[in-house]
Amino acid sequence: MIVTLTVNPSLDRTVELDRELERGEVQRVARSVEEPGGKGVNVTRALVAAGTDSVAVLPGRADDPLVVALTAVGLPVATVPIAARLRSNIAITEPDGVTTKLNEPGPALDDDEQRALIRVTVERSRDASWLVLAGSLPPSLPDDFYVRVVHEVRAAGVGARIAVDTSGAPLAALVDSGEEIDLIKPNGEELAELTGEVDSDALEADPERVAALAVRLAPRGIHSALVTLGARGAVHVGA
Repeated sequence: MIVTLTVNPSLDRTVELDRELERGEVQRVARSVEEPGGKGVNVTRALVAAGTDSVAVLPGRADDPLVVALTAVGLPVATVPIAARLRSNIAITEPDGVTTKLNEPGPALDDDEQRALIRVTVERSRDASWLVLAGSLPPSLPDDFYVRVVHEVRAAGVGARIAVDTSGAPLAALVDSGEEIDLIKPNGEELAELTGEVDSDALEADPERVAALAVRLAPRGIHSALVTLGARGAVHVGA
């Protein structure tokens, strides 16, 4: 069993136009597709499609449109009711392939809702081989929210390995915390920020340098790192 936690899921709508987007004009939509998403949700979706047991933990009431959409497609979910509505994202695609994205920030979770989300994550992870913490955090959550999740999972004696795919301040807080993390997935720029590397642009062309920098994360509790380098692929380094 692989458990995923998506703190900031989204109902993603893709709108395809039949001509170039014009500001201030009324335009017809050629095609529209709506799909529930979020990094952890997408991981669970892919795992289930491949025949692997997985459940997606996320906030949201049973009648929230995103939760309803997940239930409708039969994706295994464990939801924690919150007062706020989950966010929606809109992608507008023009005929030449240019895409404009409009992303909402996400719901506000009060202290009780945050604790409940962590509690459900811990309970669902007790029989799991992996726990995957994935995606951004809503603005209402502190940067160290993932640190709190990892700490509570470890304190409960849960043996699942932990992978984290996030960025910015939440990723930095996690690495700086010293908590034991089995896998992180930064890109080259994020690795540079974590290690104090000045020339992040040059990293994509220098996988050996990427590996050397990733090794520096081991003393900070990071057991392995999968560093993505865009079109050049990725570098995996294990402690």
